[in-house]
Amino acid sequence: MNMAASEYHRRSRHLERVESVTADETVRHVDQLDSDTLETVYEAVENDRPIPATEFGLEEGEIIVFTDYYRVNRA
Repeated sequence: MNMAASEYHRRSRHLERVESVTADETVRHVDQLDSDTLETVYEAVENDRPIPATEFGLEEGEIIVFTDYYRVNRA
């Protein structure tokens, strides 16, 4: 893996489907995302691919409610 690819994986996020969330977790509904972030989240879910964290303000550990619950994790 070259340095650029390594840096991308370190800074990217992956959406992991989760069954439920606890009351103390940060949850955002897709309606709260700007249109570019929403499109990127949709593509990431559909294609199981990472999201560049620096481009979209998704924080590691937060939950995005879409068709299911998805936790934002470091890729």
